Amino acid sequence: MADNRSTILDCSLKLFAAKGYDAVGVQQMVEAAGIKKPTLYHYFGSKRGVLEALMQERFAPFLSQLAEAAAYTSDLPLSLRQVVTCYFEFALEQPTLYQMHLAAWFANPENEASQIITSYIREQHQLLESMFQQAANHHGNMRGRQRVYAATFLGMVNSYIVQALHQKTDLSEFTVHQAVQQFSYGIYS
Repeated sequence: MADNRSTILDCSLKLFAAKGYDAVGVQQMVEAAGIKKPTLYHYFGSKRGVLEALMQERFAPFLSQLAEAAAYTSDLPLSLRQVVTCYFEFALEQPTLYQMHLAAWFANPENEASQIITSYIREQHQLLESMFQQAANHHGNMRGRQRVYAATFLGMVNSYIVQALHQKTDLSEFTVHQAVQQFSYGIYS
């Protein structure tokens, strides 16, 4: 039944985000989904396969949206607003997935979840580095700093998202403006 596949993904995502990937066993996953182990193995092959499917099916589309948002068109403030908006919208649409992604980001690199998610993190950095590298053609003082700018910018965006996930702020248009202004002040000075 195709519905079992989605149920496994949904239940596993909730468990991974709440307890951490390493703390969740296949037995917990199948109990939460109301299925038997052979059903999980049929669809995904393993616990790792479940996480890979989650990232490929639910996170990878965000990377396509981010690539579009980060396409530099000679207007860095506009590009920054588009990128922040893209992140905020995705985090609001998929808060549990984004939370799990962030947790794995800061996990030990030897951790299986971190190994799976790292390629998605690298792609985010590459898209942002490319945007800043292209912007350096119009802003000479930015030349050679694209890696630092990408890391700093993404760290700031993720800080806003974490604050929102903990109900300390909202991810509104005002917050987008505030984030872009905050970051821009540092790079243009």
